Amino acid sequence: MTGTKRANIKKGLRVKIIQKQDQRSGKLTEGIVEKILTNSHTHSYGIKVMFEIGIVCRVKEILD
Repeated sequence: MTGTKRANIKKGLRVKIIQKQDQRSGKLTEGIVEKILTNSHTHSYGIKVMFEIGIVCRVKEILD
């Protein structure tokens, strides 16, 4: 499932994001959502979240 709908993303969910430095290569990073930062219901690039370890990026794929 893609991460473009805010309703699909919850705290504690395992997701894959793409970090800014990995945008060209497309490398995804897996982690646990700590906080949802996007206020809108949808976002075409993915909902912006913060991981438990402090990384902030947009969700590309939902794993759980």
